[in-house]
Amino acid sequence: MQLTVTAKLKINPTEEQQQKLLRTFSAYRAGCNAVSETVFLTHQLQQPVLHRLTYEVLREDWGLKSQMAQSVMKTVIARYKTNQSNGHPWTRVKFKRPEYDLVWNRDYSLVKGLFSVNTLEGRIKVPFETKGMEHYFRGKWSFGTAKLVYKHGKFFLHIPMTKEVEEAELSAIREVVGVDLGVNFLATTFDSKRKTLFFNGRKAKHKRAHFKALRKQLQQKQTPSARRRLKQIGQRENRWMSDVNHSVSKALVDSYGKNTLFVLEELTGVRQATERVHIHQRYQTVSWAFYQLRQMITYKAQLRGAKVIAVDPKYTSQMCPMCGHTAKENRNKKKHLFCCQNCRYQSNDDRIGGMNLQRLGIQYIAEETA
Repeated sequence: MQLTVTAKLKINPTEEQQQKLLRTFSAYRAGCNAVSETVFLTHQLQQPVLHRLTYEVLREDWGLKSQMAQSVMKTVIARYKTNQSNGHPWTRVKFKRPEYDLVWNRDYSLVKGLFSVNTLEGRIKVPFETKGMEHYFRGKWSFGTAKLVYKHGKFFLHIPMTKEVEEAELSAIREVVGVDLGVNFLATTFDSKRKTLFFNGRKAKHKRAHFKALRKQLQQKQTPSARRRLKQIGQRENRWMSDVNHSVSKALVDSYGKNTLFVLEELTGVRQATERVHIHQRYQTVSWAFYQLRQMITYKAQLRGAKVIAVDPKYTSQMCPMCGHTAKENRNKKKHLFCCQNCRYQSNDDRIGGMNLQRLGIQYIAEETA
């Protein structure tokens, strides 16, 4: 199977190179908005037709090179098609961010530690950093259309990288692991040997409470500096959350390795469910990036020769894994305790979720291999 991940690199242009890149960004953004206006008025999303309508304008009015003009059309078409697939009404798409889509070996290349990229004033070569991404530049990875972005006064290159990996066959599965995602424990696992791993979320919960309190103080000030600070805090919190999710997903996958089936909860509708939580606890429950954590577990498992499935989590925290009795009364959320009203089996409620997910994983293998 093909696995695609995105490597994020920081590039370090000189002052002169920065100005060239910023001028290219400006022209590229203006070109995108011009093409977007044409698409909005004509409802035309076929590139050959858009080429006839906009190519000369992009070249003459904005000074874009031929490949840049083609990339502009593809960028605009992709954005409109994304809006359509998400069910959004037909509205004119506006491009505001300083970004530039780059085609591998046409607009950009990476050679001997240098990032070579087309600008309005010709090709420039810029040093780049691969901190934490070195392993993606070894082996048989193929590079796709990248996105060069300018953010917080710095330049970053986002490269989708694709590699053929061996897909874990169900017949080769040697371990089934139920993974319950939550707040008090970011992940709780239960495996075929009846062993449980808890990834404690207490520090993360306290950290989020700190961010919440700080955000509330700044919101009450309502000053320009407070609004700037609020934006910085949000970005810092997102980076921190991503780092925690990376650590948890790596530790989880490394604990079991190849030929493991990880069974996670299907997260569709999780936000609607958690927003019914008491208002004072809603931020801690809703704000965690559960979907991001699931994505990280999925691609890291695939890299290790493991497999991930998502199942309906309905009743997984209410059903007794011993006798099958299902009732809301079985679970005490305040004490995080599960006690079956029928057979009196007791355990941590997150562990019970992991046990039931593991059972569903075993059923999945039996059905698929029958």
